[in-house]
Amino acid sequence: MAAPTNSEKNAELKPPPGLKSLIDHLISVYPDQPNPLQVTTLLKYWLGGSDPLDYISMYSNRGQGEGESERIPPHWHYVSFGLSDLHGDQRVHLKEEHTTRSGMGFELTFRLAKTDAELRQQQECPEKSIRPPTWPANLLQSIARYCFQTGNGLCFGDNIPWRKGLDGSANSRMQSLLVAQDPQLGSIDTPFGTVDFCQIVGVTEEELEQASRWNGRGVLNFLSKDVQTGGDWLVTNMQRTMSVFELFPETLLNLQDDLEKQGSDLAGVNAEFTFRELKPTTTIKEEVDFRCLNERCASEENNRQLIESQMKREEPSFPQSMSMSSNSLHKSCPLDNQPQAPDCISLDGIEITLAPYAAKYLLLAIKDRIRHGRHFTFKAQHLALTLVAETVTGAAVTVSEPFGVLGYWIQVLIPNDLVPRMMEAFRNAQLDGKTEPTQRLEFDWPDKHFKLIVDQPPCALPTAMSIEAAPVN
Repeated sequence: MAAPTNSEKNAELKPPPGLKSLIDHLISVYPDQPNPLQVTTLLKYWLGGSDPLDYISMYSNRGQGEGESERIPPHWHYVSFGLSDLHGDQRVHLKEEHTTRSGMGFELTFRLAKTDAELRQQQECPEKSIRPPTWPANLLQSIARYCFQTGNGLCFGDNIPWRKGLDGSANSRMQSLLVAQDPQLGSIDTPFGTVDFCQIVGVTEEELEQASRWNGRGVLNFLSKDVQTGGDWLVTNMQRTMSVFELFPETLLNLQDDLEKQGSDLAGVNAEFTFRELKPTTTIKEEVDFRCLNERCASEENNRQLIESQMKREEPSFPQSMSMSSNSLHKSCPLDNQPQAPDCISLDGIEITLAPYAAKYLLLAIKDRIRHGRHFTFKAQHLALTLVAETVTGAAVTVSEPFGVLGYWIQVLIPNDLVPRMMEAFRNAQLDGKTEPTQRLEFDWPDKHFKLIVDQPPCALPTAMSIEAAPVN
């Protein structure tokens, strides 16, 4: 056999087009660090490994001081490779028609403030390279694993209730995450489509709670106002002990005022639920075997390859009640892009059983979304449930037919006269958005043929489903 030529060797070493686009973009941002330290997956995802990110590069960013236009603390900058399409040969990401995104359309980044000890060491021995912590790489890998295994993407403004120290420590107040656009990397075009750089930002529980109730982008804007809370580039400081609302109490007053006047931008949360039809009459409009609905979903061709891949991989260890911005949710449930009315099955009445961990969002859904003429979705990995206000346009349900099943999407219209009754019922049950109910709760509005139960859904349902639909503007 003839020895390979130099051109053949060079072709073997040349990175694939998608990967090269990301590398070139990062070299333009960090020209002094063409070969950064990397965390590399030994057994690639497309060879049967469990970690979907092929690489995570770690850059040293000197930040910018007080005398400059932006106040940015020195930090480590972590960037993922693998959520976008690196290869273009369908080894990881299947080609989708009518999409302009590369793979899942984004990569993850994270900015970690350097500790005082690291800064002193850098000053004392500038010629000696300091190794960055590697726990952020594990964090990004966990988030990527969730995205791969559920099919759910991330959008700017989303929030993630991590519920533990991001670095695994017991005493850190940074125990949750918001999703921002990376201020340096932004968005790029690659040979396989566009890639957004979604920056994961560590936040306190109070900041997460307010982002969930109001607006993730709004809370990020508060955080960026001062270097103590991240500065212009939203650098996560694991040593931060106070929330932005403790440091600057006036921001909380402004937030609460906006929430009452404008409502919440939170469009939905991931949450398990089940439902069944309530039949007040003997006439059945169309029989639906709801027990078999998930099995039918699993047999659909557009979910087949996703399910097969899940059978080979472990379940994601990820918070169940991840919250979604309107942009993120619209990719799954666009109200203005759905089948025609004949495909929608109208129900006489409906009973919904919602997991207790999601019950704290019920008052928000009605008071801060439906009351302001919007919609709210509980999105499971097998089904989606959208509560709709009367004024929402494009919905499959109407005042005369308020309950509908559209494929694997359940829609429930909440009439205007029911809104104050639901708000009162949820307040009386102390669903204040802070605590999870410990007992079964039942809410029944018989005149509306609508019943809501807060309890563990009666059956374990598949976790490999995602609802695919085109995004809206």
